[in-house]
Amino acid sequence: MSSRCAAERSGEEMGARRALHFVFKVGDRARTARFYRELLGMSVLRHEEFEEGCKASCNGPYDGKWSKTMVGYGPEDNHFVAELTYNYGIGEYRLGNDFLGITLVSSQAVSNAKKMGWPLKEVTAGVFETEAPGGYKFYLEDKEQKKKDPVLKVTLGVSDLHKSVNYWSHLLGMKIYEKDEEKQRALLGYADNQCKLELKAVGGAVDHGTAFGRIAFSCAKEELPNIEALMKKENQTILTPLVSLDTPGKATVQVVILADPAMAADKSDTWFAARNMKKVSA
Repeated sequence: MSSRCAAERSGEEMGARRALHFVFKVGDRARTARFYRELLGMSVLRHEEFEEGCKASCNGPYDGKWSKTMVGYGPEDNHFVAELTYNYGIGEYRLGNDFLGITLVSSQAVSNAKKMGWPLKEVTAGVFETEAPGGYKFYLEDKEQKKKDPVLKVTLGVSDLHKSVNYWSHLLGMKIYEKDEEKQRALLGYADNQCKLELKAVGGAVDHGTAFGRIAFSCAKEELPNIEALMKKENQTILTPLVSLDTPGKATVQVVILADPAMAADKSDTWFAARNMKKVSA
């Protein structure tokens, strides 16, 4: 996870704020699709191809051809889904300590992994850790999927738990469900029945590597200018001011991209410069 979060709104009416999706950079589309479809049991919801970089940096700091595939357990309107971003010509990304995992409830996913011979490690009783292609961690609870959306939480690393919790709760209106000072973790969210945001202190600076992603939340369209104005007033970082993005087959989406102050800035430019490399354009 990068320091970015997106507050956005699509065409349908949506009064309450809601967790929408997490953006992953993927280097192997075939193996990645197999993991999400055959192991996790998700479905492809839509796929889009683009000839140049997104004006809201949806595909990261790249300006070439890229694609976006949305996958999940149900419609984007009422499920937390994954956005799989593929930049043509880039086969792998270096992970940092920003994205710490997604937890979901699915005994079927555990069974699928065993049948496929996909590596599993039981980290606590009935909870298995596995990795998607690229090294992204998933935690599978070996229980029957009873909820409409089995995705429980997204866990992200922060450098200062107090500062980050204050940002998400006081400025962005999230409810604090749990806070453990000893374990340096907190669980927040907008509603009991949706995917939660778990924050964990990493004991130092947050490193986004080159795979930095972002988590997206929806809100009412009229809230976006107010959110942007509040962040300016509080001297918080706005990575992308309010912008409209055309989405094929869907209504135009308006987005503001913000930065959690307890998450370091993107270091991909430094990574490329140190290796005397240019960002790839296909």
